[in-house]
Amino acid sequence: MSTKRIDGLLFEAMIRTGLNSLIHCEKEINTLNVFPVADGDTGTNMRMTLENGIRCAPENKLLNEYLKALSSGMLLGARGNSGVILSQLFKGIYLELSRCSQCSPVQLRNAFIRGYKAAYESVIKPVEGTILTVAREGIEQAAKLQKRPEDIETLLEAYLAAMEVSLEQTPAKLAVLAEMGVVDSGAKGYISIVRGMLAKLTGEEIDEVPAAPSVSVPAHSAAQPDLSRFNENSDFIEGYCTEFILQLMKKPGYRKDFSSDRLLRVLEKHGDSLVVVQDGLRVKVHVHTKTPAPIIEFAQQYGEFLTFKLENMQLQHNEFVEKANAPAVPETPKVHKLLSVIAVVNGEGSKRIFRDLGCDTILDGGATMNASSEEFVAAIKAADADAIVILPDGPNMMLAAQQAVGLSGADNVHILPASTLAEGYYALAMDVQDSTDIEMRLRQMQLGISSIRTMCVASAAKNYAGNGTRCKEGEPIAVMDDELLCAAKDDVSALIDGLSRVPDIEDCENLVIFRGIRPDVSAEAEIAERIAERWPLLEINFEWGGQEIYDWIVGII
Repeated sequence: MSTKRIDGLLFEAMIRTGLNSLIHCEKEINTLNVFPVADGDTGTNMRMTLENGIRCAPENKLLNEYLKALSSGMLLGARGNSGVILSQLFKGIYLELSRCSQCSPVQLRNAFIRGYKAAYESVIKPVEGTILTVAREGIEQAAKLQKRPEDIETLLEAYLAAMEVSLEQTPAKLAVLAEMGVVDSGAKGYISIVRGMLAKLTGEEIDEVPAAPSVSVPAHSAAQPDLSRFNENSDFIEGYCTEFILQLMKKPGYRKDFSSDRLLRVLEKHGDSLVVVQDGLRVKVHVHTKTPAPIIEFAQQYGEFLTFKLENMQLQHNEFVEKANAPAVPETPKVHKLLSVIAVVNGEGSKRIFRDLGCDTILDGGATMNASSEEFVAAIKAADADAIVILPDGPNMMLAAQQAVGLSGADNVHILPASTLAEGYYALAMDVQDSTDIEMRLRQMQLGISSIRTMCVASAAKNYAGNGTRCKEGEPIAVMDDELLCAAKDDVSALIDGLSRVPDIEDCENLVIFRGIRPDVSAEAEIAERIAERWPLLEINFEWGGQEIYDWIVGII
């Protein structure tokens, strides 16, 4: 096939195949990522950036109109340094072709040249041995060999061949790559996109691979790094990775003299790894800094944030170092069990606790992530046991679990009515794992569930009146058995006041208290002191749960 011109429809088909090619390499690219912080997400950042561009670009026969929408979507959806640079490569391509309803091989070559120049301009201190180098050297070498390429395929073949050579030389240009024994991850990602674009023209088949779901998670969700890897005694060297999109405002009260150069001077005072991209009245910023406050204050003189991300890179760095230094753990062969437990759990701390107590399969039960019947079915089919126990640990999961049992066709599944984290915890704690009597073990777990009551402390989602008391939206409240016990000025007071309203609290012996992701660990000492004053015979066991909705989950025995 010899393609002489590309219009918007063909370019869209090419870039979609390029995305598919990138997805094939995403995991491999992630493992190559070592700079500036080893967070292993270059492939994912590039994939999500390109996905956003494609999502924002409607079908259009006019090449310039399609590229305009693609470029704008990539800019606003860019993630991380690799995503920003990728978006700039395509912004340069668009700028060169902004008046072209279709383009020739020579025009596309010039667009690739404009693309790498735009990418270099977006980085304050360009580093050689990266995607920038490979994109530049690739098209420069291709232009030498193909002064007037006869078709698009010939151009892309020369471009790819030259970039592959440049990629292999990246460790010689960047010491960190040589030290780790890898090539540049961003460059490899870009090459995979261009390879997919060529494949569309040559008819090479690239099997479609679904990308990992791109879920928007709250800052306090379980998707974040393990917070235990940074504490009051940690060094803080890496700083914060700060990214935002600033909407420049025309309303009164905002300064009107914004310039990228002025912003750059502020960024240079407070950080490095700088990227500033202005697209009309929107500005994309990336900076590594130990002091984000002056940058935020300066930016808000001119506008407001459309998006904002601030991540502790020391936390990421510590996690990477710990994993890199950990001894390899051999894969444990699957062992047939008498009884296997499946539980729905929210919170990284609680997941670890459940595993330690013998839970075999954990389904994520995040704030808005109720486990589906499909997940239950998969877990049931994966279990190799004479009997399978499901602990739904929440009323919203019970129907899905029941439906899954029917769908699975399994006749050895027992759903125990654990409706809270504390009930699931005590069911596991009461299990006699060394016994071969399955029926006895099931009775023990059921006894655990019925022996514990659960009180939860959270922030009220709305104004409410019930059970003889009232609360306002945002107030800390204590609830038990779907009844409001009390509202209080703070979460600790809500916990203590709530306990005082629990029937027969004076006769209880033990409390197990799971701390959520929001309260500070120092609150545990205050809670212990206040409980000791009111109920001196109560024994308390604190656990780091890390759950999202409830600040405290209290199991009462």
